Parts: sequence; structure tokens; C-alpha cells
Amino acid sequence: MAESSLARPVRVAFIGTGAVTAYHHLPGLRLDPRAELVAICDTDPALLARRQEEWGVAQATTEPLVLCASDEVDAVVIATPNDTHRPIAVAAARAGKHVMCEKPLGLDAAEVRQMYEAARDAGVVHMTAFTYRFAPAMRYLRHLVKSGGLGTPRHFRSQRFLDWPETSWGWRQYRSRAGAGDLFDMTIHRIDFAIDLLGPIARICGAVARFAPRDRTADGRPCPPSDVDDWSCLIGEFATGATGVWEGTTLAKGYHRDGFGHEWAEVNGSEGSAVYRLHEPNTILLGRTGHDLAPEPVPPEFLKPAGSPRDPNHGPPATVFRYDLMWEFVSAIVEGRAAVPSFRDGLNAQIVADAVLESHDKRSWIDTPIAEP
Repeated sequence: MAESSLARPVRVAFIGTGAVTAYHHLPGLRLDPRAELVAICDTDPALLARRQEEWGVAQATTEPLVLCASDEVDAVVIATPNDTHRPIAVAAARAGKHVMCEKPLGLDAAEVRQMYEAARDAGVVHMTAFTYRFAPAMRYLRHLVKSGGLGTPRHFRSQRFLDWPETSWGWRQYRSRAGAGDLFDMTIHRIDFAIDLLGPIARICGAVARFAPRDRTADGRPCPPSDVDDWSCLIGEFATGATGVWEGTTLAKGYHRDGFGHEWAEVNGSEGSAVYRLHEPNTILLGRTGHDLAPEPVPPEFLKPAGSPRDPNHGPPATVFRYDLMWEFVSAIVEGRAAVPSFRDGLNAQIVADAVLESHDKRSWIDTPIAEP
């Protein structure tokens, strides 16, 4: 990908203006002098009007394909319901727009493959919003694994426990719109961690379950019950011979932690172990034979990407690292290179997540080959 020749800031449009955009993408964009927000889109006219006033954006529309075709837009960030990702991303790529999209990229790997191939063939920057890759402790854990600091990796272990209300999730609780529940919303992030750290997952067995009916809204009104999982798990074998175990739930009572929940991602190597935790993302746990795991500060060079204007000492640590997602997207556009993580990374995680559903249905192990470039 050739270096960008843009002399002006990258003109970004947000498609979907809900909580994730307000919480992650907007603050990240506002930190970056190389980009500007020029347009927004949301299918909720009331929310759109409120965001337009709050964010001071001149162009606002309820039609996402209008922004995909606009000559006034260079890049789009898609944060809409999962069933809308594919058509918007494909249209944007074919119109020459760079695209970042929330996870899961689609309802299944077939949809995600279409998105990846459209962006690849158009030569645009494409990025999957796997936010937690940017947590300082995760960045340092990756360095330890890749540099051999833990020896030969043997085991990966992930827990993501949330204590969420058992009321309606809205569109997220219906398979036709979300694809799956906890598996696609939360566990897919941890599948991506594992592939990034230890390489391709060769095969898995997995299961999902649903415990909460979610047949009432937060204010007590009845709604159709959920048909997606609120618990998911898998056991995996990596191509290297290493093993992995993942578990996620939204029903772990007592794991609130100010809304961040419990997140634990661990690698056990032949020489040592290391642990990332979301609620203390600037600290890593390290241990070697004969010693207990003990906290150590993440070295300063891993607290943020090189060049990022973010001050890692400012703001809640479990929140502010998320702004680096936008820094990476804009950097890839300006520098004319691929973004990390890409749509292909999103596809490889989706292949594994789909296999969990297939494994549960068939009660068997499923092969999970990586996607071709």
C-alpha cells in the first residue's frame, strides 16, 4: 500500500453514534491532529440530532450508504448492529473509503470473508476494532511471548466474567441480528488475543449456553426472549502444539469491578508465566518456577504506541488505552500501510467463533484453518 499523499487531515465519518463511538472512537479521533470528524450517521433521528449538536458536526444523515459514496469522506468507522456491517463495509470499500468496523465483523465467516476481500481488492485500509489488543499489559505480554521471554509457549488461558443485568440486550440478544451473544461480543476478542500471541488455532471444541431469558426491558416492559448465548467456552489446539482454554459469561455475580468485570489472559511458557488483567492494564503479573506470580509495572515503551499523543498517566487506565485504536487506524491511512488488526484478523477470529457453535451442535472437534491472504 503506497504512502498517503493527503495534505489535509483524514476526513472521517462515524456510522453509528451509540455508546461505543462516544466512549472509544470520538475521544481517540479528537486526540489526533491528522484526522477530523466530518460526518455522522445513525438510524435513530433523535440520537443523530443530539450527537450532531454535541459533537459539532455539519453533515448528518440516517442513510449510511450516502456517507460511503460521499466525496467529502476518506474513511468510515462502522459501529452499527452486526447484521448491517457487511453491506456498509463492502459499499465503503468499493467506493474507495478506508474502513474500521466493530467486532464481530459479520454474522458468520462467509460475511466476513466478503468484507475482507472487498477491502483487500479495493486497496483500502481495513481494521477490526479489537480494542483490547491496545491494552498496555497485553502489548507487553505479546512482546514477552514473541521475544522468547517466557520460553516456549505451552498454554493460553482466558477468562472474561461480567456481572450484567439480566434484562434485554436489545438487538444484541437475537441471533438474526447479532449472530451470537457472549461468544461474538466478548469471547471473540480473546480468540483474537490468542491467535496474535501464539499463532493459528488448528482445531477447537466448544459450547455455549443461555441462562437468562431477557424477556423484560430495563424498565419492566415485556420483549421477545433472547435466543443467543450468555456463556461460552472452548478448548483449542494451536498449530504449534500449544493448548488454549477460554471461558466467558455475562452472569458472573460479584464480578462488577466498576463495570469493567474480570478479565484474565495468561500464557504459560517453558520458562515463565505472564498475565494481563483489564482492571489493572498498566501492570502485568510475572512468575517463574519456584516463585509466585507478582505484579510488575508495564515498561513505559509499552504504555502506548510510539508517536501517540495520548498521555498514559491521564484518565482511567482501563478506558484510555482504547483511544489508541483510532490512532492506529489513522496512522495506517497516513503512512500508506496495513492496519493491525485487519479484516483478515477479524476473519480468522470469526472462523474459530463459528466453529464453537458448530462444535456445540455436533458435539465434536472442528478444524479451524486460517484464511488465505
